[in-house]
Amino acid sequence: MSNQKQQKPTLTGQRFKTRKRDEKERFDPTQFQESVVQGLNQTGTDLEAVAKFLDFSGAKLDYRRYAETLFDILVAGGMLAPGGALSDDMTRTNFCLFTAPEDVKTMKAYAQVFNKLIRRYKYLEKGFEEEIKKLLLFLNGFSESERNKLAMLTGILLANGNLSASILSSLFNDNLVKEGLSPAFAVKLFKSWISEKDINSVAASLRKVGMDNRLMELFPVNKRSYDHFSKYFTDAELKELSDFARNQQSLGARKELQKELQEQMSQGVSFKEIIAYGKEEIKKSSISEQMMIGIVWTSVMSLVEWNKKEELVTEQAIKQLKQHSPLLKAFTTQGLSELTLLLRVQDYCYDNIHFMKAFQKIVLLLYKVEVVSEEAILKWYTKAHLAKGKSVFLEQMKKFVEWLKNAEEGEYQVKLLFFWLTSFFTVQVETDPGFSSLLI
Repeated sequence: MSNQKQQKPTLTGQRFKTRKRDEKERFDPTQFQESVVQGLNQTGTDLEAVAKFLDFSGAKLDYRRYAETLFDILVAGGMLAPGGALSDDMTRTNFCLFTAPEDVKTMKAYAQVFNKLIRRYKYLEKGFEEEIKKLLLFLNGFSESERNKLAMLTGILLANGNLSASILSSLFNDNLVKEGLSPAFAVKLFKSWISEKDINSVAASLRKVGMDNRLMELFPVNKRSYDHFSKYFTDAELKELSDFARNQQSLGARKELQKELQEQMSQGVSFKEIIAYGKEEIKKSSISEQMMIGIVWTSVMSLVEWNKKEELVTEQAIKQLKQHSPLLKAFTTQGLSELTLLLRVQDYCYDNIHFMKAFQKIVLLLYKVEVVSEEAILKWYTKAHLAKGKSVFLEQMKKFVEWLKNAEEGEYQVKLLFFWLTSFFTVQVETDPGFSSLLI
């Protein structure tokens, strides 16, 4: 027994047979192309039939491996060589996007073909985006008509959510920009996109992927100005895009201005200097006083790390705003500016839940230090308030507004003090720090 050799263990398993219907035909690119081209030639211009053919063929043909070949054929009729030319030695079809009529109806029909294909085979999504990026880089190799069709299709697909706006990065290619192909293509693309969705939807898609601030890159460096951008797209009947670019430019300028104001405040620069800087920016950048008071308010409120307790955050807010009231007063010389500030206060208190109960005291402080007038408060109360927290804030201001309406001319300061005393006499000062701050 001991002399017998011990048998080594062996791996054994069971072989499973794959059903014929589950096997995908493994073709090389040429065979794959021939199968797709043959199917497209049979379906012809019937795009419903094309969609059905592609749906059915995905069960047999390896779309995952040959996604680029598939999309090349559907767009250009055959496999594309680097630069955008069709490969000479490959089978082609005359039934593709580039040979289709150049009209919106046909482009929408083609968009549906791609939409159905990608929804059916989700793994093609990434490959399709890469294909579009590649095609955009090949624009120089296509005819004007082919570029127009591709632009229209891309705009529709962007509107339908089949593509991310990140594909636009290909249009910033130096050669395309230098030759003027990028802005020309963008005109067709955005017209198609905006016709399907409004400019607000387009803007949201651009912001989502950080493209909202890069549209100037469609032009050479020496032409990247708002004036040139505006003229180009306005002349192309895309004023919506020009206005969007102007708003983006203004938003960028406001962010920089707010950053600078916050730095000056945190560094202890005198109010006199800050006010002079703000007034100069209004002249230089054509910023309205209403826009400036919004920036000043945000800057002042961004300087503090707010307490999470309502009673303490009210005290903080009163102290902060009282200290910076000269800044607020300097940029509320107009009635509309006062109203704008009240709306900003309302918006802020609503968006920051710990400030909900502080709204009334903030407004009363602004009135006491003569930042806002009774006229502005009454206008806000009667018709100019926001919908945000409307019932809560109107209720908070109800008693004070009644006092304002009943006060005789010249009695507002007396009435204000009397209002405070009658409203809060029953509340001890130490339990209401905000009240004590106002009476100092």
